[in-house]
Amino acid sequence: MNAPVLTRLQPHWDWRAAGNFIFGGAGAGLLVFALTAGGPDLRQKVLAAAGLALVGLGLFCVWLEIGRPLRAMHVYFHLWRSWMSREALAAVFLFLLGTGYIMGMHWRAWPMVAAAGVFLYCQASIIGASRAIPAWREPLTVPLLLATGIAEGAGLYWVVLAWERPPIAVATTLWLLVLVRWGVWLAWRQRLNGRASPAALRVIDEDGRIFCWVGCALPVVLVPVALNGWVRPAWATALLAIAGLLVLATGAMFKFNLVTRAGFHRGFTLPRMPVRGVARN
Repeated sequence: MNAPVLTRLQPHWDWRAAGNFIFGGAGAGLLVFALTAGGPDLRQKVLAAAGLALVGLGLFCVWLEIGRPLRAMHVYFHLWRSWMSREALAAVFLFLLGTGYIMGMHWRAWPMVAAAGVFLYCQASIIGASRAIPAWREPLTVPLLLATGIAEGAGLYWVVLAWERPPIAVATTLWLLVLVRWGVWLAWRQRLNGRASPAALRVIDEDGRIFCWVGCALPVVLVPVALNGWVRPAWATALLAIAGLLVLATGAMFKFNLVTRAGFHRGFTLPRMPVRGVARN
């Protein structure tokens, strides 16, 4: 009789690592969404500064986790094999371009959007490259983190601009992004059946009920209500802000639980327990 499958939760990444994905993902998503949506110059610079601050906060969280913080610059020595090194390099370009944009170099806007997208991709790939953990190495994990990062950025955009009359096209983009991340999450969860450990699936399903219904289904309903004239304009902006806040909060919850609670190794089976002095057949 085979021994039971042995699984264990990864012990290395805690809330500090999760903070990098939470703050950095939302900040990069805000830069991508806000700069693409356009708007008055001063507002765009404020949003760019907010996005850079969140990315910086996420990097600060991961710096706290380093065993030897004074050797943090060593992260740049492994660009050919480490997504974390590539994320750090993308962050350098992102901050250089962002600082120039805020100082008035408007030509840096689209390069900054590209750098934010590269940063978000590298960050998602850090988790996707963790081959020992099925819930992380699933190929749809990277698209899921990309989708939720940009959706969180869109949500944060509407939280910050809760007082403005919503342009229909820009607000509709939030609705579409939420649908995309919902669909990718459902496909990702389906593909984990038979691959991730039961312990990981229990965590993902507990989190998924809130993520899907509160963070996806409810915003999908609130955004059309806000845009179709069914409520007063003041209520429309409030509903958009609520929808954005739900998307942002549930995205942060999902990433925190994925990193700290669902990172189970798949485990292994021992068809026969080795016993000293007993020959193998």
